Amino acid sequence: MERIALHTKLRPGREEDYDRVHAEIPPELDSALRGAGVHAWRIWRDGLDLFHVVEVEDYRAMRDALRDDPVNVTWQARMAELLDVADDYSGADRGLRQVWELP
Repeated sequence: MERIALHTKLRPGREEDYDRVHAEIPPELDSALRGAGVHAWRIWRDGLDLFHVVEVEDYRAMRDALRDDPVNVTWQARMAELLDVADDYSGADRGLRQVWELP
């Protein structure tokens, strides 16, 4: 199991839209994420900054599995309208580098 932290930014003025869209994600997206090995995905927002923590079996495999999934492609297109920089879902990233953890 991997725990991956991510950081994304919203486009200015899209905060309420982002919150509204995430109030309930489509059931088919939930199924796609779980099918790709995601156990949990949490998002915190501070102004325009979004911080994600993803608990997933294999992050790279999840990204590969979702890259061409029609449900995810539709979701990512919607997110591209709201995020400052759209994610290409290449799977090349490894998330944020952890620098410390309370043992």
